[in-house]
Amino acid sequence: MVHPRCRGTEYQPYVSQLWFTRSEFLRCLEGVSAEDALRRLGRMNCLSWIVGHTANQEQRLWVKWAQGREVILGLNELVGYGKPASTPPWDDMCQAWQRITQVGDDYLRTITVEMLPFGFQVAERPNIEPVGKLLLRNIYHYWFHLGEAHAIRQILGHPDLPDFVGNLSQVQV
Repeated sequence: MVHPRCRGTEYQPYVSQLWFTRSEFLRCLEGVSAEDALRRLGRMNCLSWIVGHTANQEQRLWVKWAQGREVILGLNELVGYGKPASTPPWDDMCQAWQRITQVGDDYLRTITVEMLPFGFQVAERPNIEPVGKLLLRNIYHYWFHLGEAHAIRQILGHPDLPDFVGNLSQVQV
C-alpha cells in the first residue's frame, strides 16, 4: 500500500516503506475508542501516548531537523522519550500525528538516494545520523510501537485485529 497522500508517484524506497509502515500503524489503531486509548495496563504505555510519541519522533526528524520548524509545541515534554508516563487526549494525539506527518511529507517527498548518506546540520546535535539511517530508525520505531499497540488491544479484548502485515504488493522496492 502506498501512503494515500502520495499515491501514483514513485519515491525513494525507504520513504515508501515509511509510508507503508504508517498505514499499518493506522490499520492497527482502527476502531479504538477514546476511552480505551487512555487505558494503561500495568507499566505499558497507553495508545494515545503511542500515537503522540510516534508523532513526536516524526516532528523531530522530518519537521524540526529537516525543515527547521515545529508544528506542535510542547509535544516532546508530553510524550518524549524518558518523560514521565502520561495519558494525553486521544483526539489531540491523533490530530497532532496527522498534522505532523502531513508537514513531514513535504520533506520526505524530496528525498533521493543521493541524500541518504548525509545528515542534517542541527546545532544542538552536531553528530546527527545520516538521513537513510534516520528513515530506518523511524520505520523500526513504528514497528516496535505497533507490536506494543497490538498487545494492548489484545489485552483489552478488541476483536478482529489485523493478524498479518498488510498488502505489500504496491510498495516500491
